[in-house]
Amino acid sequence: MSNQSPVAGRSLLYLVIAGAAWGTAGAAASLLFLASDLGPLALSFWRSAGGLLVLAGVLAVRRRPAPAAPRPSVPSLIGTGLMFTVFQAAYFGAVRETGLAVGTVVTLGAGPVLIALGARYWTGERLGRGGAAAVGGALAGLAVLVLGSGGGEVRPLGVGWALLSAAGYAGMTLRARWLGQRGEGGDPLVTTAWSVGVGAVCLLPLAVLEGLLPHTAEPARVAWLLVYVAVVPTALAYALYFTGAAAVRAATVSVIMLIEPVSAAVIAVLVLGERLTGAVVLGTVLLLTAVGALIAAEARRPAGGPVEVRPAPVAQSAAR
Repeated sequence: MSNQSPVAGRSLLYLVIAGAAWGTAGAAASLLFLASDLGPLALSFWRSAGGLLVLAGVLAVRRRPAPAAPRPSVPSLIGTGLMFTVFQAAYFGAVRETGLAVGTVVTLGAGPVLIALGARYWTGERLGRGGAAAVGGALAGLAVLVLGSGGGEVRPLGVGWALLSAAGYAGMTLRARWLGQRGEGGDPLVTTAWSVGVGAVCLLPLAVLEGLLPHTAEPARVAWLLVYVAVVPTALAYALYFTGAAAVRAATVSVIMLIEPVSAAVIAVLVLGERLTGAVVLGTVLLLTAVGALIAAEARRPAGGPVEVRPAPVAQSAAR
């Protein structure tokens, strides 16, 4: 009989679904860029603004209130939103400067490393040898999957943007986990709404400079793609992400979310007609093996048991 807690099991499932949904955002963005002159910052703004609209509607019609829990303060919610904005905007900056392949490898590759280091310091979570091996396997799979299937030119400015994006992602994940450990994660829908709301406000002036409204000969196609990006990889995926990240070890979250490039690769082959290469197959196998190993490790944790957290009073004080 499995001793995995129902909460942990659901959280792992939520993270897997969120990662797969994030992977569809790249394909939708590619189709949007082909069908219009919309730029990456304008797309990020519409993604955030549309997600906020969807979440506001859900919160307005929700009949059953969320379970009672200490609610994060407004400054805390704004802080999470700023990390979300840095993660999104800096990633698109990396893609523009150094290409999709290198930008993705550096951002998603640096994320688990920064999160593992941060989790050790801020929350006292030890990765262990098995976890370290799984992270290493996941990073190797990511590099093979993305670089082996496309390549790219490494430019220092683009790498800098990618590292900034990884820092925003790591901060967002560690913050969610830290609040979850304290029982102060709050309502994931509210956290997501604040995050995309802060993102929309911060991105609006940049989007206006880039060109806010798309010019297209296919307005219907562009409209439904924007709606899809706002609903599935934003409102739904981030709500699931914040729910799962509060209950699962931070380093495990970062590796499970590497399902995103696997999902994107599958869509590229099945929907966009890209060629299935040996690198795509090998990278996918390595990544899924690492993700499966960490999910199995989480499943072996006793229900309601500790997560190898050691006191870190100084770090907790600084993180408030």
